[in-house]
Amino acid sequence: MPAIVEGDDYGLYVAKFRGAGQGVKALVAEQIAGELARVAGLRVPELVLLEVDPALGRNEPDYEIRQLLKASAGTNLGVDYLPGSVTFDPAAGPPPGAELASAVVALDAFVANVDRTARNTNLLVWHRELWLIDHGAALTFHHAWEQYPRGPAPPRAELGGAPPRVARDTARAPFPAVKDHVLLPWAADLPDAVARLRERLDPGSLGRVVAAVPDAWLVGGPTFPEPAAHRAAYVDHLARRLEAAELWLTEAERARALLV
Repeated sequence: MPAIVEGDDYGLYVAKFRGAGQGVKALVAEQIAGELARVAGLRVPELVLLEVDPALGRNEPDYEIRQLLKASAGTNLGVDYLPGSVTFDPAAGPPPGAELASAVVALDAFVANVDRTARNTNLLVWHRELWLIDHGAALTFHHAWEQYPRGPAPPRAELGGAPPRVARDTARAPFPAVKDHVLLPWAADLPDAVARLRERLDPGSLGRVVAAVPDAWLVGGPTFPEPAAHRAAYVDHLARRLEAAELWLTEAERARALLV
């Protein structure tokens, strides 16, 4: 349940609340994927941190909204509101050029964003330019950190016992959902787009993007003892996923070949 709010800078923002059903990991994905897109040269509305005072919802008459605001006290995420923007409609056109479409598809395959389909494009047209929004469904791997590969695989179970659960290296996994990407039909420049992505998202860039995630969003789970370890895991995953780019590039090219 996002909302349009006014900040103390008098700017309007679409607020993404930490108390919403998707939880704080949606905010982490929103910020990391959005800022990676910006570093990659794509248009993303400005992302800011919004501090919600516990008093904000005390006089809210709607129970659900009041509970949402109560659960969202503290640091939340704000997305710059683009007045007059319209949702991109692939049927209405005009379609994006091959370079832009390929860059968006490559970025979404990299961050495993499952939410850029014809049904829900999460793309806005503003001043005749395409803007990327709503990346909360990206970084799907962080919903199963307990399966994240760390150290050697566990020993084989004794005869008759349950087999050990071996961590799956999602950093090297393809991205089958790319077949449903709304811009895939126009993404005729995927190899060059991936090459540009790897060039721009160097280790320093990955580290700076992840470092901007607030500590408050990275504490409270049993997997990592402190935010620094949590951040290191994000950077490690993203760096290894870039190293394995040929795997998800091949998947995207195969999916596009079935469309065109």
